[in-house]
This record gives sequence, C-alpha cells and structure tokens, in this order.
Amino acid sequence: MKEFELKYGCNPNQKPARIYMRDGSELPIRILNGRPGYINFLDAFNGWQLVKELKEQLGLPAATSFKHVSPTSAAVGIPLSDKLKKACFVDDMPGLDDSPLACAYARARGTDRMCSFGDWVSLSDVCDVTTARLIEREVSDGVIAPGYEPEALAILMTKRKGNYNIVQIDPDYVPEPVERKQVFGITFEQGRNNFKIDRALLSNVVTENKILPDHAIRDLIVALITLKYTQSNSVCYAVDGQAIGVGAGQQSRIHCTRLAGGKADTWFLRQCDKVLSLPFRPELGRPERDNVIDGYINKNEEDVCAPGNWEKYFTKRPEPLTEAEAKAYLATIKGVSLGSDAFFPFDDNIERAYRSGVSYIAEPGGSIRDQIVIDCCNKLNISMAFTGMRLFHH
Repeated sequence: MKEFELKYGCNPNQKPARIYMRDGSELPIRILNGRPGYINFLDAFNGWQLVKELKEQLGLPAATSFKHVSPTSAAVGIPLSDKLKKACFVDDMPGLDDSPLACAYARARGTDRMCSFGDWVSLSDVCDVTTARLIEREVSDGVIAPGYEPEALAILMTKRKGNYNIVQIDPDYVPEPVERKQVFGITFEQGRNNFKIDRALLSNVVTENKILPDHAIRDLIVALITLKYTQSNSVCYAVDGQAIGVGAGQQSRIHCTRLAGGKADTWFLRQCDKVLSLPFRPELGRPERDNVIDGYINKNEEDVCAPGNWEKYFTKRPEPLTEAEAKAYLATIKGVSLGSDAFFPFDDNIERAYRSGVSYIAEPGGSIRDQIVIDCCNKLNISMAFTGMRLFHH
C-alpha cells in the first residue's frame, strides 16, 4: 500500500487528506481493521516511536496511551502491586502477571484514566491475548503494534461493533534522516531527533547528593523518552517504570510542573485505602467511576459525597477525603523521578516537584539561574543531573 486516503484531516472540513511515502515507496504499515483518521495516525506514529525506544533502552516491553499527540502515560512491563491493580481496575484480569506487555499497558492506561478515555494505544511487542482483553474493555480509538497473536486480533476486531482501528507496523522500518512539514503553505525541514537517551546522559550530577540508584535511572529514562514525544513545554513525573504525571503543551514551565504534579498526586491518592474502598453502585461503569474518583480526590465541580449526589454513585455515603488526609498521605511519598524537556528557570519548580515526592531530577541545564535551582535541590536533598540536551517536540 503506497497511500491511504483519510476521511478528513484534523477537522471534517479539511479535505482531501491522505498518508503516503514521499519517495513513492510502500507504507510501513498494514491496516488490519477499521479506518484510522489523521489524528489517529499522528498518535500512532508518535506512540510507536516512544515504545520502540523504551524497549530498546530498558529491554522491557513498553506501552503508551496517547491523546491529541501527547502521551497520557508510558510504562514498561513491571508487575503491579495488588493496590495498583485495584486502582487501575485490572485486579480481576487472570494471567496479568504472566504478561509483561499487559502489565505495561495496564500501567499506561491506568495512570490517568480520564485523559486516556478514547485513547490510541501503542505497543512495543506482539499483542498477546491478555493485553487484548485489557484493551477490549476500555474506550479506545485504536492500537498499533508490530504484530498480533491470532486470538488477540480476533478479540480486538470485536470492539466498536467490528470497526476498531488496528494497525500493524514494520518493526524494522527506518525513516529518512530529514523530516518535513508544511505550515501556511511554507515547508519546514529539519533533521529527525535521533538523539539517544540512555544511562550515559545522566552522568553529570550537579548537586551535592550524587546518588542516582538504578531504579531512578530507569525512571528518568522513562520520563525523558516520554518527553521526547510530548508536546512542549513539558515535564514528566515517573516512578516504578511508569510515567505518572505528564504536563504537556504549557507556555510556562511552572504550569507544566503543577499540572503534571497534580496528576501524579491523583495517581498516588487513587491507591490510598479510602479511595480503594469506595462503595460504588454495581451498575456504575468504569468511565463513570473514573470521574467520581477524580471528583472525590480533587473536589471538582460536584461534591460526590453531598446529600442528593452520593446516592447516584455509592451504596452508602462515604466519608470525604479531607485535605489534611490527602496531604499526610502524599507526605509519605518519596523516590519519584522528574524529567524536563528544557531547563528550569526558577526554583519554584523544584519546590512544587518536592511536594509530589520527587527525589531525582534530569533537566538540560543552561539557565543563568542554574545555581539557584541547584541550591534548592541541595536544600531538599534532591539529586539532579544536567543532560545538556533540550527535548522540544512540536
């Protein structure tokens, strides 16, 4: 297949639309089911690069959940604790521990379940049956992987009344070293960002605390590779081989840090006993539970514990999660890693990150205020590495 005609571009009025190879060669994909759209393919190709790079660097199966050309999360295949399984709604899935790919997907999809609603899934490895069964029950637009087990493909083809988008990509495909795009009829050209993110990138530790344990190095690599394919400005919190808070596309660095930190806090609080024991009505669906949990934790527009409201969601009225309880729970969290796609210009970012348990940071450095940021890390006993490399993505 040398080209594929799309229904429309980013919006229904943007026609005609297609994907094709500029040199006239075959596309490196096969569409096994459905009819993916323009934004679907943007998510698919960005997500595929992310999981492929994670697998190459960490040697573990990887998965990511994309929405609007940025990852909601990315993760590698590390088994989940019992509490995390329950928080991610996968504690009922038989055989989960036996599939590293399914563990990676459960983590990626379960991190920010509200943002992952209607996502595009990217998998580094051949999709197995357990992973397909997890994807089957989530609201999702499609999936890309290097292959599918026959039974897994059959399961996925039942989604969305048989119209679920399933794409297979050639894992050996290597793109041209120069990439181009047009804006306002003007062609932009640049070399592809083939910069390698590995352990060596984290060797320049500039703080008094020089300790970067192996788990922190792994998590910083997860964060930095995730940022490489996230709309800038962006920061990423990561722990346990998983991106737990992504702040994408903000004009201010501190707003990235706050946004991602809030998501990380919500992810941690989903695993506290008070949230895990919420007495949901049995007929309440998974997306509805996600919304209620977010409201319960973050005190959004509707007080889900208020009289006249709680009856819609719970079999009995739950005790609210107080601000003091949430603060005390989050104060116990340590060992989180934080990556930034550009330097931190002020130490307010470090102070905010510390509130979400950050102990390790990787950022490019190069600001005239670097020493102020280093001093703040020293005050809080945070280890920080300067990578010397910006990771903007647009």
